[in-house]
Amino acid sequence: MATFFRRLARATPISFANALGGHSKSSHSEFRVPFGAIAAITGGFSYLYYYSSPDLVHLDEIKEEKSRNIALVPDKWIEFKLQSTARVNHNSKLYRFSFDPNKKLGLDIASCILTRAPLGQDTEGKPKYVIRPYTPISDPESKGYFDLLIKVYPEGKMSQHFDSLKPGDVVEVKGPIEKLRYTPNMKKHIGMIAGGTGITPMLQVIEAILKNPDDKTQIQLLYANISPDDILLKQKLDFLAASHPNLKVFYTVDNPTKNWRGGVGYISKDMAEKGLPAPGDDALILVCGPPGMMQHVSGEKAQDWTQGEVSGILKELGYTEQMVYKF
Repeated sequence: MATFFRRLARATPISFANALGGHSKSSHSEFRVPFGAIAAITGGFSYLYYYSSPDLVHLDEIKEEKSRNIALVPDKWIEFKLQSTARVNHNSKLYRFSFDPNKKLGLDIASCILTRAPLGQDTEGKPKYVIRPYTPISDPESKGYFDLLIKVYPEGKMSQHFDSLKPGDVVEVKGPIEKLRYTPNMKKHIGMIAGGTGITPMLQVIEAILKNPDDKTQIQLLYANISPDDILLKQKLDFLAASHPNLKVFYTVDNPTKNWRGGVGYISKDMAEKGLPAPGDDALILVCGPPGMMQHVSGEKAQDWTQGEVSGILKELGYTEQMVYKF
């Protein structure tokens, strides 16, 4: 566990090592170089003159240079090699994948990646794949590596595949897949409701806010788990909350221990009312967790994976579709 937190301290822009004693469409936009054409007709002959703006050509060169410094490719599966693993708790592991140390992964806040693994063959003998999205928890600015925090489920096809990997093995990855496009100070208050590994996109947003001294956003996180032992990244979240007054964290668990001092049970209407910013134009509530929690809190996404209607306790408290984002 100590090794894991040392790695995590290096993987994030906000170090907490001293305090411990030592997670649709690509977010990449393309510059198009327009060509103007002037037709001159003389003596039955046509001459076509093309021109291009030097500034736009320069922008195109910047785009090409940026693409050379990015490891991900939006429309192509790329192999990434597993460098190391570390156990986080009884059913979760940290996986570090490596790539060219001169490159960044290429994630925006907030976005995820797609992973795929072979799962036998179809009736025609062609490979079948299982595909799952994950949100890296490493700093998007990190070069040469990214970290995934994955809970291993007994019946989880992809998580079981990850659990079988050894250093040197590869996983195919494609992305990024843009989720919420976060910009600094886009809202005065951001509330978060997370369950289990639903903490990963929240952490991505939290760290983007906390590492930017010009971002004054107030963050309130409600984090639900089965037991205290299931709380992922608790030491890190506690350190961030203790060192940043604009982050408040509240935990609740279904099965508390004798010494547990947090909330007990599912996230309730009372917890949400006390622990989240009030409904309003300057507030945004982010939600990510297992289907049962999503249904209870906000309603799940629509069948076409759009946001869908807001229901559950958030609707009861007066939050509208414009105030809620479901990962």
